[in-house]
Amino acid sequence: MTLSVLHRLSGMALTAGFLVFAAWLIAAASGAEVYSRFVATMDSLPGRALLAAWSFAFFFHLTNGVRHLFWDAGYGFEKGQANASAWAVIVLTVILTLGYWLTF
Repeated sequence: MTLSVLHRLSGMALTAGFLVFAAWLIAAASGAEVYSRFVATMDSLPGRALLAAWSFAFFFHLTNGVRHLFWDAGYGFEKGQANASAWAVIVLTVILTLGYWLTF
């Protein structure tokens, strides 16, 4: 049940993140000075934290969405299977997020 709420919250976080993405596109279209200020902001500690949170939300939403696809196919409804897949979603989300950020 907790992952269901978190899935909805991650969807809202992804929506907010796309507003930042739109701001990036607008900054890129507004010229070099505006773009460099935007990049400097996103390269700061709060900006990187925002991007890391957005990528965490993305990977969580992705992995939990795959879990839901299995449910749609009729697999994984037993309590033990549901708990195991919930933990798998959490672990995979952390691994994917760390893997993404450690490659930079």
